[in-house]
Amino acid sequence: MQIVILKNAAEVAAYGADIFEKQLNRKAESVLGLATGSTPVALYQNLIEKNKQGEISFKDAVTFNLDEYLGLEGTHPQSYRYFMNEQLFNHIDINKDHTHVPPGNAKNPVEACQEYEAQIAAAGGVDVQLLGIGRNGHIGFNEPSSGLTSRTRVKTLTKETIDDNARFFGPDEYQPHLSITMGIGTILDAKKVVLLATGENKAEAVKATVEGPLTASCPASALQLHRDAVVVIDEAAASKLEHIEFYKHIEAENQKLQAHLASL
Repeated sequence: MQIVILKNAAEVAAYGADIFEKQLNRKAESVLGLATGSTPVALYQNLIEKNKQGEISFKDAVTFNLDEYLGLEGTHPQSYRYFMNEQLFNHIDINKDHTHVPPGNAKNPVEACQEYEAQIAAAGGVDVQLLGIGRNGHIGFNEPSSGLTSRTRVKTLTKETIDDNARFFGPDEYQPHLSITMGIGTILDAKKVVLLATGENKAEAVKATVEGPLTASCPASALQLHRDAVVVIDEAAASKLEHIEFYKHIEAENQKLQAHLASL
């Protein structure tokens, strides 16, 4: 697991966007795993600007989102399909037919989950998977106690997650308590995983992910098993880590190595 500690949220977003830029420029038909929530928005803004400047293209890319509320149509303002259209897809040169979000309005959610897995496999698997992290360590909607080999499935949201997301819903607006989410096993199948976290309110979850034991109590700790996982955090989110200087030293040495290899 690579730990990258940056000064602030803006630097985190820029670093994450650069990973996606390199991936698209290396492989135009990349399969990108995307996430919703407040943390990825700044990264998406970076990607939109890079696309406008001609630095990257999404014309041949395929995307799969982590999750969706069960019971919401894609046109609902609180659905994650609507979020992705507004925050990214409507502003870049991507074919909307190549963008996939779990169907929150599926008549048979169990079959829809199996179909989503099949679609990912048919696309060749995810090249780079973007993740945020919840205060309780959830990734996607994989709440604590989720199986570390779980696949795309219907998941009940915890009260903590419901309360955290309540700010996005009006006082009289229906807020779903169920979701469809990629499983932890599905996420770990991605060739590269990039987790972004900013702010002091994510510090405990980051510590549990990076320095805690591998446990279903912190779903994000499963990233310790991944061969190419990058955790990109700001100083506030890193504030509870015990080995901050060590991580900074290792990253500095890694940057020197990458620069040396590039010069050969």
